[in-house]
Amino acid sequence: MKRILAIALAIMLVAASLAGCSTGDNGTDGGSDGYEIALITDKGNIDDKSFNQGAWEGVVEFAGANDISHTYIKPEEASDAGYLAAIDLAVQGGAEVVVTPGFLFEVPIYEAQTAYPDVKFILLDGAPHTADYSVFETKDNVASIFYAEEESGFLAGYAAVMDGMTDLGFMGGMAVPAVQAFGYGFLQGAEYAADDLGLADGEVEVTYHYTGNFDENDTNKATASTMYQEGVEVIFAAGGSVGKSVMSAASEADGKVIGVDVDQRYDSETVITSATKGLAASVISVLESIYNDNWETYSGKSTYFNATNDGVGLPTEVLGEEGGDAFDRFESFDLAAYDEIFAELSAGNIELLRQIEVADATGYATADELTEALGLEKVDVTTR
Repeated sequence: MKRILAIALAIMLVAASLAGCSTGDNGTDGGSDGYEIALITDKGNIDDKSFNQGAWEGVVEFAGANDISHTYIKPEEASDAGYLAAIDLAVQGGAEVVVTPGFLFEVPIYEAQTAYPDVKFILLDGAPHTADYSVFETKDNVASIFYAEEESGFLAGYAAVMDGMTDLGFMGGMAVPAVQAFGYGFLQGAEYAADDLGLADGEVEVTYHYTGNFDENDTNKATASTMYQEGVEVIFAAGGSVGKSVMSAASEADGKVIGVDVDQRYDSETVITSATKGLAASVISVLESIYNDNWETYSGKSTYFNATNDGVGLPTEVLGEEGGDAFDRFESFDLAAYDEIFAELSAGNIELLRQIEVADATGYATADELTEALGLEKVDVTTR
């Protein structure tokens, strides 16, 4: 009964949303036959400047170029039941491909892949598993896509220190693998730059913190404000809407911010760069494999997008500005310096750790665990 009610609520929600966006900038034009490609948002909105928006931009670009009907559905509730109801609704509406952005869809896709064997699912940043994590299985109708967040975080930490900043902050959301990888990469990038610059041991200080959520709220803003008051020059905000709280604090403290997932420079003048994932590019690549009869490239397995296939990086272009300088908010770090370190990374000349052993079940590493596992010498970490 609960499942039926959830589906009914989702149907009511999407019916209203489709009535308002059946044509136009969203690129949706399903007509009476429904929509061939559907994206299901997580608990965020389609314009969240993060996972939902990045993935949707990939759908729009591919579908628009190939004249394929497409839409997005925002679930009635952010829960496994809510996501499954939205997936059911998409399939009922004719969707042959369903795109789901984020690890919150891991359990729903585990169930949906069996319920709808003829539908292809693109699961970003996750792999299908049972709710208790006892069984992991990616069936042939699922493409599990991951990103090398440690590489993107590395580039962000490297750029900050090479630009002369030696008091850094990291504010991650929940200690899930992707967020952890961003943080570990950030520390390794700061260490690598400090070594390149010949800085003394402990000369770079990093305040390292997990908020325990992905929300914009007063608590997260207060934490960021305290960091800035204590001398932190830039905070890497790797926690979805946590970044909005950090940007708000930075604007009041004349501080700097490093964004995450997508280029967030357009959200605030405080954002000097962003540790991005090629969300749109990866969605387009998988959709191309589907429509060009090359689905076996991604079918039934996990694929990582990294520096070798432009799956991660820092922004190098400014939207709407031909020849615009994406590094104009740095003091000295520039495109040439970025291209040099990116080439080293993409060539496989820099080895990075994505995971480390953490004793606490929450995934929160201690300063000692971070220092020892990541081999930090130039970087002095303080956890909060």
